[in-house]
Amino acid sequence: MQYSSAFLFRKHEYHYLCSMIHLGTLNTLEIIREAVQGLYIADEEGNEVLLPNRYVPENFKIWDKIEVFVYLDNEERPVATTDKPYVQLNDFAVLRCNEVNDFGAFLDWGLVKELFCPFKEQAFKMKPGGWYLIYCYIDEKTNRLVASSKTNNFLDNNKLTVNEFDEVDLIVSHPSEIGMNVIVNKIHSGLIYKDSIFKDLSIGDKLTGIVKKIRPGNKLDISLGQIGYRNIEPNAELILQSLQDNCGYLNLTDKSNPEEIKESLQMSKKNFKKAIGTLYKQRLIDIKPDGIYLV
Repeated sequence: MQYSSAFLFRKHEYHYLCSMIHLGTLNTLEIIREAVQGLYIADEEGNEVLLPNRYVPENFKIWDKIEVFVYLDNEERPVATTDKPYVQLNDFAVLRCNEVNDFGAFLDWGLVKELFCPFKEQAFKMKPGGWYLIYCYIDEKTNRLVASSKTNNFLDNNKLTVNEFDEVDLIVSHPSEIGMNVIVNKIHSGLIYKDSIFKDLSIGDKLTGIVKKIRPGNKLDISLGQIGYRNIEPNAELILQSLQDNCGYLNLTDKSNPEEIKESLQMSKKNFKKAIGTLYKQRLIDIKPDGIYLV
């Protein structure tokens, strides 16, 4: 396939620019000169990009630093803007669909040029006025920032970066028959079961949760709450794990004899009582006459 010299220059310009000035993210750049069409701003290596007149601040000086977002304009040229987009590269957001044509959907992300979502990247066909959870990435064929509502394609559970009882950041993704799917730390997929949901959840909601359990296949069970699992002592963690493994019940109480506790949990009665006291104060367990129950 033959490419024009203009196309080859543009490709070279794009890759050179993006190796220093980051496309799709905020950059702090230095004003180096004024031109008819706006200001030219550059990074420390001297790589330049245009800030059009509509974004030029009223008062500025050469060598002032300015924070801008860099993307490609309608002619596929790198350009800077002082507007802040609703989503940046490699991130998730809920955006409104403004228009649909023969090629795909155009989403409002807070910039003059709308964010394009091709039909092949739509989990369900988008409609004008609808709101959709998307992921923003760079299309390798066009070098453009584009959106995809097939968010699961950008999640990976093969190598987990979380452990059980870790506190994690969540984005509500989509419902299932057994609960609500969530994005965990913007990296992994997880699931909140219906019986663990005690408030209304909407797609795109950002929450804090806990890795309740890691099931075979690195499937993450998530619970909601503001529980400080990271601050729980090791003996309390062991009791929580035992409760998880025994359907949320242990036939032990603070009245149990030391031998029973040692045989079941390999800890002293003193440590056991301290641990269940911690869990009870944090409302993680109920202590009843017949045993301990996981809340």
